[in-house]
Amino acid sequence: MIDRRTLGLSALAFVASPAAAALQPQPRPAAPSEAVWKPADTPPGGVAWSLLESTREITRTDAKGYIRSKPIFPPGVKALDGKVVKVAGYMMPLQNGALQKHFVLLAYPPDCPFHLNPNPMQFIEVKSPAGLGFDYRVKVISGTLRLGGHDEGGIFYRIWDARPA
Repeated sequence: MIDRRTLGLSALAFVASPAAAALQPQPRPAAPSEAVWKPADTPPGGVAWSLLESTREITRTDAKGYIRSKPIFPPGVKALDGKVVKVAGYMMPLQNGALQKHFVLLAYPPDCPFHLNPNPMQFIEVKSPAGLGFDYRVKVISGTLRLGGHDEGGIFYRIWDARPA
């Protein structure tokens, strides 16, 4: 005959076992980071990604099957051409090493390298003479914004003289 104490210990052993853990309700997976769904915050006195994203894109497929992309800049974006701007974003390095002199500044965090498909109005090609240190935090840079894309190459924004802001 099994006494209550033995039964209690057996029940306790089962509850602590891996088999019992499989029977327990499992926590729900965490929701994706909210940062994935919104652009980097606008720095004080800076340009908002919502303004840069207001640029429309016209695409066509050329004779070789390549997709060509051309911008239609709204007046607010046209007014920034050749002006020194401040913008925040996420660095996507284009070089090896901790110091980046040529990189892409993304509006949204690059959470998955296999699903990174920013539109041309959601990134800025950046060159920095001194270079900036690479990490995954939001970077705030300043420099002269140049509008591009008229060659249908798909790069609408460039800053060649970037520095930390």
